[in-house]
Parts: sequence; C-alpha cells; structure tokens
Amino acid sequence: MDTMHFWEARAQQYAHEGAGLRAVCSYAMPNFYNQAIDWTQKAALDDLIRSIPPGSQVLDFGCGVGRWTRMMAKRGCRVTAVDFSASMLNQAAERIVAAGLSSNTRLIQADVSQLELEKATFDVVFGVTVLQHVLSERQLTDTIARLARLLRPGGRMILMEAAPVLRNRTCETATFRARSLTTYLDGIEAAGLSLLDIRGVDPTPFKLWVVPRFAQWPRWLGLSALALATLVSLPIDLILGRWLIRSSWHKVIVASAPEGVL
Repeated sequence: MDTMHFWEARAQQYAHEGAGLRAVCSYAMPNFYNQAIDWTQKAALDDLIRSIPPGSQVLDFGCGVGRWTRMMAKRGCRVTAVDFSASMLNQAAERIVAAGLSSNTRLIQADVSQLELEKATFDVVFGVTVLQHVLSERQLTDTIARLARLLRPGGRMILMEAAPVLRNRTCETATFRARSLTTYLDGIEAAGLSLLDIRGVDPTPFKLWVVPRFAQWPRWLGLSALALATLVSLPIDLILGRWLIRSSWHKVIVASAPEGVL
C-alpha cells in the first residue's frame, strides 16, 4: 500500500473517533497513549502558536483532522489547511464548522510534496509529523524547498518531526522514515532558510522500549507496560522536553525566510 492509500484507509477507520487522534498520532495504540502524545505535542508548540499574530496567513500542511488548524484559527489566523486524504479533510471540515471557524479557514486536497498554490504566500508554514512520511530523500529536500518558497519575507517555518540525533532504520516502515536531525537541518539550509530554534518534545526513552513490542506481548502485558511507560514519561516530557533536545525522539524546528526577499 502506498503512502496516500495508507493515510486514506487510516482516516476512514479512525478520523471520526473522538478527537481523531488515532488517525493522526499512533493508530495502533490505545486512546490514553494518543492523548499523551497530543498533550506532549501541544506543550511543545503552544507558545509558538500563541506567538503567531492574529490575522497572519498560515499554511497547515498535512492538517489531518484539523486540530492545529482550529487552534490557529481560534487565534484569528487565516489558515489554509492541506491534506491529501479526502476523509481527513472531510473530518477537518466537520470539526471546523462545529467550532464556528469556517470564515478563518480554507481546505485544499493536495500532496504536500507536489503542492502548488499560485501567488499564495504565508507568514507561517506549519507541519506536525508530516515530512517523516515523505519517503524519498530527494523528495524531502524538494518538499522543504517548495514549502520555503511559500513563505513571505521574514516568515517562519515551524516543523515537528521524528528526528533522532542518529537515523534509526530499525524503526522505519513502508510509510515512515526516522531520519536524523541533521537531514532536516541540511534541507532547511539548502532551502535558504535560517535556523531560529530547535527544541525537544519527548526525551524519555520508556515508550520507545515498549511500543515496538506492544503488539507482540499478551494484551494485558502490553497495556500494563504501555500505561506505566506513559505515566512515567508524561510529566518529564511535559516539563523538561523542550530542553532535552538530544535525547528527544521528536524535535521542533523553527526557521525563517530572509527579510526583504520574496
């Protein structure tokens, strides 16, 4: 199954459930684990989202069910949300309408690696765990450059990706790449952007020990081990995550476009 069909199938199965976290976080894991991921990601990104001035034009690429789109639209941002899954976008649209945020958003079905938005430019280009699913190294570099060209002068690119210090091929799948942080930094530099900030997200290692074995263990053992790992990890990740960069599996990377160049 190729990446596009994988995400469409996943969206059809899980995007309508609750907050839709199993569609956009870890579909094989129970709800409590995905809720912990959501809290951890929000803790890492909250101040960056709050720093976006109302009225800013924002591109949320790989928007999924629109959880980040809604957060930024509530702040008064004008958000263009892009995803290549029709089912994800349908769920995003329903949730946006229910939140009364339709006037601040527009939804576009497109593959970010082929994204063409004629004459559109943005103050912020924003993506959470999207580029890690771009499988080709050349395509990754091209995609970062494509996104960089959509930034207005001085605009910011805010990314969160699985970016260990060293690439971990043992964790890779047919739809996911655990590339090193350096790979993303090289792509950002090649795109002509300046690095502003790197922060950690999830430095505690316990979940990484349990998750690959979860499906192999008896269900009671897997759930018990995962619950314990999540319980121990969550407060550390929430409080200290951003400063423990090297040990974090995911990283937040913030870069800016040159001033005065369009």
